[in-house]
Amino acid sequence: MLDIELFRKNPEVIKESQQKRGQPVELVEEVTRLDEKWREHLQLAEKLKHERNIVSEKINQLKKAGKPAATEIKKTKDLIDELKKVDEQASTTKMMRDKVLLEIPNLLEKDVPLGKDETENVELKKVGKPPSFTFTPKHHQDLLEALDCLDVEQAAKVAGARFYYLKNQLVKLNHAIMDFALDLLIKKGFTPIQPPYMLNKAAVSGAVHISAFEDSIYKIQDEDLYLIATAEHPIVAYMRDRLVDGKELPLRFAGISPCFRKEAGTHGKDTKGIFRIHQFEKVEQVSICRKEQAEKEFDVLLANLEEVFKSLEIPYRLIILCSGDTGKKDGKTIDLEGWFPSQQKYGELASCSILRDYQGRRSNIKYQWDGKTIFADTLNNTAIATERAMACLVENFQQKDGSIRIPKVLWKYTGFKEIAARKA
Repeated sequence: MLDIELFRKNPEVIKESQQKRGQPVELVEEVTRLDEKWREHLQLAEKLKHERNIVSEKINQLKKAGKPAATEIKKTKDLIDELKKVDEQASTTKMMRDKVLLEIPNLLEKDVPLGKDETENVELKKVGKPPSFTFTPKHHQDLLEALDCLDVEQAAKVAGARFYYLKNQLVKLNHAIMDFALDLLIKKGFTPIQPPYMLNKAAVSGAVHISAFEDSIYKIQDEDLYLIATAEHPIVAYMRDRLVDGKELPLRFAGISPCFRKEAGTHGKDTKGIFRIHQFEKVEQVSICRKEQAEKEFDVLLANLEEVFKSLEIPYRLIILCSGDTGKKDGKTIDLEGWFPSQQKYGELASCSILRDYQGRRSNIKYQWDGKTIFADTLNNTAIATERAMACLVENFQQKDGSIRIPKVLWKYTGFKEIAARKA
């Protein structure tokens, strides 16, 4: 949520960001209009209270003098009735203002490139060389099914499309990747945290844009609970309504959890394998910090992400999302995309986002600094989403006989150096 003072003092900045995103500027004007109307109601309420106090004092004087005060008493009653109506109007107007305010996206950072959609995202750099094969590389699903490590057919029968059964050594590899990423972050001073896998609406709405509910998050029927789409949301909710000493910041968390997403709007997109699925595991980085720390924290989280994929020896590139592809709650996002040999293209594996105080304001996370109480800035970054990472790893480390080499950094976690091809 944006600061209401920005609408009062510099609405053009918000309008400019809206235009870059391809979002309506009318919402900004509506917030300004309702805010002005709300303040008018408050001013009128103060005026009525002042008049009521004057009349009340006059009634006291008349009573002390033994004079009739019926006219003044009636006037007091009328003022009280009118004040009640004005207070109700003020409350309703504020509620309407805040509802629109919550729907307005975050301000874009200055270095976010202008663009309409993902086709206009900008590549920042490439790291690692895509492998060269003496054979035609296979898709990860074909490889893993041949190794008896994956079953999507039976999962589709019992749960539906975009679900899966992990089997045999792939289960061990999945946990090895999580343990590796978690250990890396713990060594860097991050606090490991395993959150609830469900949140109530108030908690979720503090972390994610309200309009995202229907499109991406699963609702538990007849309960005020939603399955989490990422550990970011419950970690932000963990800090909800807290006031911390600014000297304690930044607070860095390494969240580990399953994630559940509808993947609405992706019909027919990445349907094969375990790349775009409804359920997956993830290690998530979240930072709560002071305003002046935010840009450095972004660099820290992004560096950690790169270290993970460099250690896994996966070729990748970084891209900065354009204005039209940047999420509503994000000020800027840089994606890490891994190389998929079977498709001869890069695919998204992780995102690093800076939110400034947009999320901290929604979740009421504050810190004290120099005698002031300030809304905290927040940032988040996937350290690794394991199913997507495994899909990418399997394709890059496949061998001619259908076996899969395991990156050396994972050997101590897996206990094996390859997933051997099955004998005929």
